[in-house]
Amino acid sequence: MRDYQPFHEDREQIKELLRHYYNLKNGRSHPFIEEEDFERIIDYFHDKDNLHEALEAVEIGIDQFPYSSQLMIRKADLLLCSKKYKEALDVLNMVALYDSTDIGLYILKTDALLALDKQQDAVELLEEALLLFEGTERIDLLFELADVYDDYEEFDKVFDCLKLILDEAPNNEEALYKICFWTDFTGRSEESIKLHQKIIDQFPYNEIAWFNLAAAYQGLKLYEKAIDAYQYAIAIDEKFDYAYRNMGDAYLRLRKYKEAIEVLEKVLELTRPEDVIYEAIGHCYHKLGNTAQARFHYKKAVHLNQDDSKLYYKIATTYMAEGQWQQAIKQLEQAMLIHKNVPEYNIAIGECKMKLQQFKDAVMYFGIAVYLRPKNKAGWESLIRCLINAQLYEEAVEQCLNAIKATDGKTIFIFYHSIALFYIDKNKEAIQQLELAMEKSPKLLKKFIELNPALLQNPAVVDIAARYKKSRKRKK
Repeated sequence: MRDYQPFHEDREQIKELLRHYYNLKNGRSHPFIEEEDFERIIDYFHDKDNLHEALEAVEIGIDQFPYSSQLMIRKADLLLCSKKYKEALDVLNMVALYDSTDIGLYILKTDALLALDKQQDAVELLEEALLLFEGTERIDLLFELADVYDDYEEFDKVFDCLKLILDEAPNNEEALYKICFWTDFTGRSEESIKLHQKIIDQFPYNEIAWFNLAAAYQGLKLYEKAIDAYQYAIAIDEKFDYAYRNMGDAYLRLRKYKEAIEVLEKVLELTRPEDVIYEAIGHCYHKLGNTAQARFHYKKAVHLNQDDSKLYYKIATTYMAEGQWQQAIKQLEQAMLIHKNVPEYNIAIGECKMKLQQFKDAVMYFGIAVYLRPKNKAGWESLIRCLINAQLYEEAVEQCLNAIKATDGKTIFIFYHSIALFYIDKNKEAIQQLELAMEKSPKLLKKFIELNPALLQNPAVVDIAARYKKSRKRKK
């Protein structure tokens, strides 16, 4: 790398060089131009995106210095930029005859081979080159090989290359950052744990190695160990925001919501606010039963991302938990302006309408949910409960039969069918359906009673329930 010079001085030098170059080009008298000066002239044109002039300069330079491998490599690079891959490869093959020790030769030749769709040739070239170079040059070649494998979707080999780099240079930041991603992508968490434990044994204050170790534990769902490793990472670098972020996720997985809130708030202190962080904090408060704080953070998330319909849905669920049905409907309507055909949104707004005794609207929304996902029992359950609450018993009977057919005979709908039959005084059929449902899943009787507690006054229902209760006790 050339020594630093003030900008104006450097600019004057290049102007002088260009004047000599144009004199040479036009056959006029000129001072001798060194090989390194030609490289500067070529770089000048290249930086100006004037590839034609740069190629002309490199040809003139090669005329002056016909055995210069550096100028030939410059020419190959320019040909690659001009998408003349075959010509570039021919030039590089010529360079190899003069000087096979320049790493740039192998890097550019790899690019040419890949552009010509000769991946295997590129891999063989780089593997051959790895035997010729050591230290940082060998590491550069391994990165190049990793990129080749990435382009051709041989992802395990990408991981292998990065592992080799870290075997030779355990503190290489680029490799440490990249292998964290590829560990997760390839699922090779156990290997990553061993690799990073070895690095940490040598370099105990390498915070990226601690982070990668934690992420590998997290990949194996060993969340307690992951948290311990993240704690070491932030002890070394207290502003390591990604460690706090991932630790928050680990606490969430362990349902330790207070701890998750604490570390996620630290992320907000260290970085620009993100909707996903506010959403995660809102989720934690929601799980802790603090709907006001949950809603506050969901709204913060919406402020940053107004096109995410699920955030409006989550705000609505906090209002629903508080029985604020109209407020919930407003949020759900906002969500449905973004994504109308989401079954969960239709079910939620149907529930609100049902609570407000607006049964016609509720049935419509539940019907949409059933239409959107006919095999899913949630929409059918909501629809049938609504019909029963609206005293539309004949319709409930019909929809129970439709639900049984659509969901391959889910037992809950046999229970609901029994309830609807009781309501229209078809007691004999109702008892038959109840018997059938109890044979399949007696534990669902609770849902049956919740929908019509008065049936506990029916001797036949009490008799069936008692019989299956005794049967369960005998089995125990």
